[in-house]
Amino acid sequence: MTAETLPTGAAPASLSLRLREGTRPEHEQAETTGFVEKLMGGELDVAAYTDLAAQQYAIYGALEQASAQIRDDAQGATLVFDELTRTPSIEKDLAFLVGPEWATEIRILPATEAYVARLLEVGTSLPAYAAHAYTRYLGDLSGGQIIKRMMERHYGLGPDGLAFYTFDEIPKAKPFKDVYRERLDSLDLTDEQLAETVAEAKRAFRLNSALFAELGAVHC
Repeated sequence: MTAETLPTGAAPASLSLRLREGTRPEHEQAETTGFVEKLMGGELDVAAYTDLAAQQYAIYGALEQASAQIRDDAQGATLVFDELTRTPSIEKDLAFLVGPEWATEIRILPATEAYVARLLEVGTSLPAYAAHAYTRYLGDLSGGQIIKRMMERHYGLGPDGLAFYTFDEIPKAKPFKDVYRERLDSLDLTDEQLAETVAEAKRAFRLNSALFAELGAVHC
C-alpha cells in the first residue's frame, strides 16, 4: 500500500513502507533478469560471479564515499553503520578470485560507470543517500544471503570468496533490518523529499537491472 492508496484520514505511510511498495515492480524486474536467474541456478561459472564482484567494488566504493560525507548531516549519520561497510570485504573476495593484481585486472562495465556516476552526483543528498543505501544494504542482508547459499552450492565457493555476503558484526539480520527501517522512518523529510527518496530508489533498481543486462550479454 502506498501513501496514495491509504484510506482517507489514515496516517501517512512510513518511508520504509513507501520504499518497499513503491519499488516493487523495479525490484522484481531486477531479480528476474536472465543473468541473475542463471547465476543463481548454477548455469554460469565462477568467472561470472567474479565479474559481478568487480562491479560491486566500484558501486560500493562510490556509495561508501557518500556514507563518509553524509555523516556530517545529523540525520544522515543515523543511517551510516560501520557494520554494513562492504568495500574491504569485496577487496578480499577479488584478491581470492582474481589474484593479488586484481585491481589492474578487473573491468568496470559501462552500466556500472553510469551507476557510480549517479551515486557521485546525488549521494550527498539525504533523500538520495537513503534511497541508495536502502536498496543496497537491505538487499545484501536479505536476498544477498540467498545468493551466498547458491554460490556455495553451485560453484563451490566458501568464506574466502563470499566475504561480501558475510556480516560478522551482524549475527542476526532481522533485528538489524528492523532498526534500519526505524531509522529511515524517523527521518524528518518533507512530502517532496519522501517522494524524491522513492523515485531515487526506483532509479537505483533500474540501474541494477541495466548492470545485470550487461553482465548477461557477456556471460549468458
